[in-house]
Amino acid sequence: MTSFAPDSIVLNRKLPLWYQVSQSLRASILGRSPHDPLRLPTEEQLADHYGVSVLTMRQALKELEDEGLISRHRRRGTFIEPAARRGSPVRLLGSVDAIVAQQSGMTSELLDHGRCPVPAELAEFFPDVEEVATYHRLRCDEKTGEPTNHARNYVRPEAAGRIDPQDLARWPMTKVLRDVVGADISRITDTVEARLADPETARLLQVPLLSPILHYTGITYDRAGRPLDVAVIHYRGDRFSFTVTLDAT
Repeated sequence: MTSFAPDSIVLNRKLPLWYQVSQSLRASILGRSPHDPLRLPTEEQLADHYGVSVLTMRQALKELEDEGLISRHRRRGTFIEPAARRGSPVRLLGSVDAIVAQQSGMTSELLDHGRCPVPAELAEFFPDVEEVATYHRLRCDEKTGEPTNHARNYVRPEAAGRIDPQDLARWPMTKVLRDVVGADISRITDTVEARLADPETARLLQVPLLSPILHYTGITYDRAGRPLDVAVIHYRGDRFSFTVTLDAT
């Protein structure tokens, strides 16, 4: 394709084809470079690219048009709306203060908290404890009230004993651990990967099932090298991008 090249996908025949195609196009549109052209290929070209019928392609495009991501014009073609939102960057910068600042402009609702056995996938981070404290929060844009991400934190029991759950409605976990608990944080390691929204994430973030999201895992270590907190956060893929800043000095 000459003007716009969406990613190819392997279609799952158990899900509506138009929905899968619309989600693939949606991710390509929101992830495009500012220098990419705004005009999309024809319906026939797109249908051939995805291996679906033109009727299926039209249904997928109608979904994106209703969402305001594209506009279709008789005889002129289909165009990406210039105002289609790319969203806020998830920035990994060089200080704890920067990580705390990342969550400014958001409100936070504590959905639940308690204790649970260490999840199997996190066992390597908590080899010396059998249980961890858990906190599940939903964060929303302060101005629009729109859900932006939901986070689960798994915290060492001795640190959790000094956490007031109400503080998590006001501040990020990193700030609570440092400024309230008094933890001596040495570093935070972050991993971000692309995933598809599971039923819980789709419901909380008000996005379609299997739409693209950013899956973030952040591990907070103390000076002794022990993980204090493992944060697992799901960000809306249409509201966030991922930026890493490296100091070359």
